[in-house]
Amino acid sequence: MDAVKIYIDFSQDSLKYSALSVAFNPVFWNIAARLEYSTHFLTKLALGRPKCGCYLLAVTIFSLGIIRDLLYEKALRDQPIYGPLDILPVKVFAGLIFAYGNILVLSSMWALGVTGTYLGDYFGILMDARVTGFPFNITDNPMYYGSTLSFLGTALWFAKPAGIALSAFVLVMYLIALRFEEPFTAEIYAKRDRERAAGKKDK
Repeated sequence: MDAVKIYIDFSQDSLKYSALSVAFNPVFWNIAARLEYSTHFLTKLALGRPKCGCYLLAVTIFSLGIIRDLLYEKALRDQPIYGPLDILPVKVFAGLIFAYGNILVLSSMWALGVTGTYLGDYFGILMDARVTGFPFNITDNPMYYGSTLSFLGTALWFAKPAGIALSAFVLVMYLIALRFEEPFTAEIYAKRDRERAAGKKDK
């Protein structure tokens, strides 16, 4: 317990703000996407154009992500260093997992495109088929796991135990988000498939 008190300074407001941002972002985009699906409020704001509505949500989520990253950086600066982590082998490992995390994030965005990345399914913008190439042949959720690795790599690079704790919190929030997102998204596509099947029968 003493080591936790020494190496994670819970009195710093920047740590609290960073944790709040980590928690807020996935809650926000899930609520916003569900509201869009049920009310089409973003599509209406975009004058009835679903793709523009999705782009509006994408800009908002991306901006919130930038704010989250800045708050995380500030939190790390305010936290003490843990000496045993401040060594070259750890920094090499940190650099590798940071790079790998970013490869997962960027390659998944490339594979999905803007609408696939930023919840276009909820706007009725559905993909023709499931993406199975890299990085989705490694994990079903490369963006979430890649983002977590990027957070962890940064924490290890700067030898900050608080950053490791925040990285674990990032993962927990993503796993919670997935419990809501995956079944709902699956039902969106299942509904599309049922409608297609019904249409073929009518013909």
